[in-house]
Amino acid sequence: MKAESERQPRAAGRNRMQGLVALVTGGGSGIGRATALQMAREGAAAVVIAGRRQSEGEAVAAECMAAGTQAFYVQADVTREADVAAVVDAALVRFGRLDVAFNNAGFQERRAPLETQNETDYDAVFNANVRGVFLCLKHQLPAMAAGGGGRIVINASVSGLRNPNPGFALYSASKAAVISLTRSAALENAPRGIRINAVAPGRVETDMMMRAGVGDAASVGASLPLRRMGRPEDVAEAVVWLASDEASYVVGHVLAADGGFMAS
Repeated sequence: MKAESERQPRAAGRNRMQGLVALVTGGGSGIGRATALQMAREGAAAVVIAGRRQSEGEAVAAECMAAGTQAFYVQADVTREADVAAVVDAALVRFGRLDVAFNNAGFQERRAPLETQNETDYDAVFNANVRGVFLCLKHQLPAMAAGGGGRIVINASVSGLRNPNPGFALYSASKAAVISLTRSAALENAPRGIRINAVAPGRVETDMMMRAGVGDAASVGASLPLRRMGRPEDVAEAVVWLASDEASYVVGHVLAADGGFMAS
């Protein structure tokens, strides 16, 4: 049997997204890309990729189509309401409904003491992480309610539950706000048949995390119970589960996909 660090996430065969129309923000790289591909492999009828970088987004859309699903890319900045509305409208015009959304787009400041951060840093973090989620919910919820329900997963972080490292005060505070927003929205919308949950990744090897200065991947991984950093695919599995019928009685939950960090 392979060690845990050598195993690869199961790629297909369970069809947990069978026939669903899904939207992934920040879908051009990292966790967003991995989730879009996992949805495609598990039978999604369509995956809409939203993000700021066109070449990356179009490449992911092409990968999804190669996996057998319909897909297209929409250039969008989730901090701009007009962009968010256009993404949701594009899904509705093309496919007639929106069943699943993974609100993944976000930003992490460069690691630094709080007193050295400025208003520009604050705005960049909170606009992407909190305003972006708010705007996505604002436009996704009516679309899903009109179709009889849906499933939304929001990318939070273990930093919103417990700040694991000094130097990321803004990111941690923004993700705590995201978790509170998730729970409030979940309570409001569960009676309408819209399940809202969050996934809270731990230390995952993404470009954003490594650029932020979290530390050396090997040493950070060695400090975790599983003795490795997470892969984007590890989080994608958790997102797809939350968005599937397997989690049909899960509402307002924050699922830590963190290699055991929160338990330690």
